Amino acid sequence: MSELLVVGAGVIGLLSSYQLALAGRRVVLVDACAVGRESSWAGGGIVSPLYPWRYSPAVTALAHWSQDFYPRLGEQLRAQTQIDPEVYVTGLYWLDLDDEAEAVNWAQRLGRPLQSVNMATVQRAVPALAEGFERAVHMANVANVRNPRLVRALRAALQQMPNVTLHEQCAVSGFIREGGRITGVRTVQGDMHADQVVLAAGAWSGELMKTLGVELPVVPVKGQMILYKCAEDFLPAIVLAKGRYAIPRRDGHVLIGSTLEHAGFDKTPTDEALASLKASAIELLPALADAEVVGHWAGLRPGSPEGIPFIGPVPGHEDLWLNCGHYRNGLVLAPASCQLLADLMLGREPIVDPTPYAPAGRLDLIV
Repeated sequence: MSELLVVGAGVIGLLSSYQLALAGRRVVLVDACAVGRESSWAGGGIVSPLYPWRYSPAVTALAHWSQDFYPRLGEQLRAQTQIDPEVYVTGLYWLDLDDEAEAVNWAQRLGRPLQSVNMATVQRAVPALAEGFERAVHMANVANVRNPRLVRALRAALQQMPNVTLHEQCAVSGFIREGGRITGVRTVQGDMHADQVVLAAGAWSGELMKTLGVELPVVPVKGQMILYKCAEDFLPAIVLAKGRYAIPRRDGHVLIGSTLEHAGFDKTPTDEALASLKASAIELLPALADAEVVGHWAGLRPGSPEGIPFIGPVPGHEDLWLNCGHYRNGLVLAPASCQLLADLMLGREPIVDPTPYAPAGRLDLIV
């Protein structure tokens, strides 16, 4: 019997496994497809909520802890695996915000380095930016992480650990119950038993909880993005306007995102989204009109009420734990979420108050 079984090998499942394995737990990690190929691969990797002042204190607490931790995590993984997740500090400019005063007040209240700046300063810092924007807010220390490389690094780190076993292409169809306990999962590769089970299956978590008669409000929300290849110095900072953003990678790739679509589990990229994203790209950075789109894809975010993840034990189902429902902020919140889960499972002092994330009181029975 394995000591701990984690369902879902996106960044949340990978980092949960990593934290628990570092603490000496034996971990079996299973995923329905390949490691990190769903939302974790498809996202943009901004290490900040898009509009952090609009979120609840529960999301903010996890975001701030993770933002402070990411550079250390990137260095740790690079040293261990020789794969650099590229935690790239560029800063972020928000343009023509309707709630700029709220953003600045939020930053002053919480001591975050966000401030209003004049457009002449922005144009000097980001020469490729379109003209016509009137106002800007800047946060200097915002990073982005190259998420496909992050999941590759986490996978490599886990494969180096003798107390971790990984099963890919291993879809889970339900849970094994013995009385009031969850003692494993049913998979296409057969039943797997464990002392404890962690559900970190992203957008699919709600479907799996239904097999227990529990309504977990985590649903798929489709997002599409496009990718350009530009000169390495084309875009020195993240820019965001009208809900769309441009993210620079160190090698000159620029991501433009993203759509918000309720389309079930359909991940098909569409021509309509491609046209809309191209238009947003050119509106932000006119030179992209002459650049080639080198990638266009879709992923499924794990949508949840207010974007507050579910982290903790499931009432009435002993030894079943959740770490899911991060909506648009899975990559942002992952380090803190997984540290909190490990703290709770190992009986350590939690890094933040776990109450807002507890499944107790936030789940319904299916009648």
